[in-house]
Amino acid sequence: MRHPFRVLLASLALAALPALAQDVYKIDPVHSEVSFKVGHLLAKTSGRFTKFNGTIKVDSANISKSSVEVTIDSASITTDNEARDKHLKSPDFFDVEKFPTVTFKSTSVKEVAKGKLEVTGDFTMHGVTKRITFPITNAGTQPGMQPGSVVAGFVDGALSLNRSEFGIKTFPGVVGETVAISLNVEAGKVSASAKK
Repeated sequence: MRHPFRVLLASLALAALPALAQDVYKIDPVHSEVSFKVGHLLAKTSGRFTKFNGTIKVDSANISKSSVEVTIDSASITTDNEARDKHLKSPDFFDVEKFPTVTFKSTSVKEVAKGKLEVTGDFTMHGVTKRITFPITNAGTQPGMQPGSVVAGFVDGALSLNRSEFGIKTFPGVVGETVAISLNVEAGKVSASAKK
């Protein structure tokens, strides 16, 4: 029989051990993409955001404990047409002076099949917050370009939003209501010293 005092010491030692931390990754905007496509009359127009940042916390032992937070600079929207981009930044559409950011904060992450995730969270655009869910593929990790670095990939994310639900209702019948969004993310692992 184990001595009660030794059992107590062992319990205290286990309690003192730090919990296993999640791996933290910072989104690399240079090698990531937040793009969209929306109807215009009989065709479609594509665009993207060029400035965004975010943190992805990955718990490989229990993926449901993972999380994502992203902030997009609304004024970084581009459709490769200066006049149209200026209009999109105006109060007719994104009203970037009043609403400078688009944000997403996850509330749950679920693995529905091997490497296939469903991410649910609060999406805020144009001052309106709604709960959304989108699929994305966990492409895994590999060594990065710099010695000792590690990168993670999350690709082929796709979701559709109704712009009117976010208060962007200009030009009905000309600009489509449904906006298709595509997400492809490369993120660099944050070193233990950088987390402190």
